Amino acid sequence: MKRILNILLVVLMGATACKKQITIAPSAKVTSYLVVDGNIALGDSTTITLRRTVNLDSNAKANPELGAVVTVESAGGAIYKLIGKGNGTYVSAPLNLSAAEKYSLKITTVNGGKYASDFVPVKNSPTIDSVRTAITNVGLQIGVDTHDATNNSKYYRWEYTETYQIQSAFESLITVVQNPTAPPPDFQYVRTPAQKIYNCWISDTSNTIITTTTAKLSADKVSNAPLALILANSEKLRFRYSMLVKQYAITSDAYNYFELLKKNTEQIGGIFDPQPSELTGNLHCISNPNEPVIGFVTVGQVTQKRIFVDKTSLPANWVAETPYGSCHLDTLLYARKVTSTIPNIPPIYINEVYNLIYSGITLSVDYAPGGYTASAPICVDCTLRGTNKKPSFWK
Repeated sequence: MKRILNILLVVLMGATACKKQITIAPSAKVTSYLVVDGNIALGDSTTITLRRTVNLDSNAKANPELGAVVTVESAGGAIYKLIGKGNGTYVSAPLNLSAAEKYSLKITTVNGGKYASDFVPVKNSPTIDSVRTAITNVGLQIGVDTHDATNNSKYYRWEYTETYQIQSAFESLITVVQNPTAPPPDFQYVRTPAQKIYNCWISDTSNTIITTTTAKLSADKVSNAPLALILANSEKLRFRYSMLVKQYAITSDAYNYFELLKKNTEQIGGIFDPQPSELTGNLHCISNPNEPVIGFVTVGQVTQKRIFVDKTSLPANWVAETPYGSCHLDTLLYARKVTSTIPNIPPIYINEVYNLIYSGITLSVDYAPGGYTASAPICVDCTLRGTNKKPSFWK
């Protein structure tokens, strides 16, 4: 589970073992608080992210909590350990947990701090019925349908990961590689399939809190709950777009927590930005009951569904805006001869400015009469924004 990782000082928050709310004045000398994000998953791997807040006036990025001992403990005493993967992320193997048990997250930090969540009941998510799309005047609206025939879910939360294809402004067919078997200036011009930097894919996770409840409805049924609106001119819709939706069934306490957090982030702008309202989660500092802990741990099986949206299914007048408006090609003329080391390619003449290409200031694109063409890296190298490895799920 990936979240916004820029954590600022929480101005007003609260969490103690007896659930008293604590108000912290903006002028109070607060160092950093633990922020816990994750869901204990049944039948799948569990991922927990630990971060530390930073001061309100700091420009620093969020601080990952490294080297912690993180475990899941059942009310019956069974213990399951998570392994640190770096950057504050801790992951377990798929856990064979019982839906009849309650589970708690336990954390011990390298400085000896001990933290624990309440024992939380399992709430397994029902199946996602559909993820629907609708063309509106401003863009593509995406919503989700689900229902629980047993009428036991009632409170829902969603996250999603979106993936979309991008293209560079210009396709680079060649690259500059120093020949390891000969001294400079003997260079090769090659670009293997693995070095292609024209087509890439970008993946982003949702950074808003999406919840709903059916508690006041006669049936436990959700119809077209809004997930995202993608503007008609978004680069996400230029070629092909995919969304993987994850659905959680949560407790009423978790729902109330996320609703308050949603209200705060709508006022401020980010899930870990300063919070103007008090937050009481289900995590506590055992070693120091007066230390607030931010987050709400949930337990349950997550259901998911993936959709694809092709450009051909969208209005023809939807034109994507790209960051390539100022991109242009330069032609660099040959000035001196360099022997080619590639079979069947004649000697190549290059200009002294090949040093610019080799240093990464510009990137070569293709051969041209009397020289070659080049452009700025951002215009040529799509890996500066994404990955050139096609996702395994990409059809």
